[in-house]
Amino acid sequence: MADFIQKTTVKTALRTLASPITDVAAFDAIVASVLTTNPFGCVEYMTAGVTHPAVEKTREYYVTKLVYQDTEAKTVGTDSSKFDTIAGFTAGAAALLADTGLAAAHGGTAVRDLGNETYSATLKCHDPNGELYFVTFGRESVSLTSYSDDAIRTKVETWADTVPALA
Repeated sequence: MADFIQKTTVKTALRTLASPITDVAAFDAIVASVLTTNPFGCVEYMTAGVTHPAVEKTREYYVTKLVYQDTEAKTVGTDSSKFDTIAGFTAGAAALLADTGLAAAHGGTAVRDLGNETYSATLKCHDPNGELYFVTFGRESVSLTSYSDDAIRTKVETWADTVPALA
């Protein structure tokens, strides 16, 4: 029987943030800055006859969290909803807060649990060396996946060191 022979070494790196990114606006600003300034020096590429930008967002989601509190501020229920855009997240949170039927069903008043809301956005990047890799931003961490050249990690890490929220 033939053996499997390793062809590549794909790596993953994770940076856990000292404190969570404060809010969705700050999160969006970080992701948007990578998309607009291309700090990793990525290049556009073509695959299957389609030209792709140097850096592109491939996935994102935002989860709003609510707690329902009785008149003594005791938690009597919780709710969370996942949205695939910031606009949906913002509108959804407002709709949930305004839903008196849902609040009555929980037996309390809805309050945003801002500290426990989560955000995630994955960017696909094409390095000049030909590698495709992914940078995933979360509220509490940044991960770099599917890379093999350590110079890629160095570029991403050097940039992240310049962003105070990513310390």
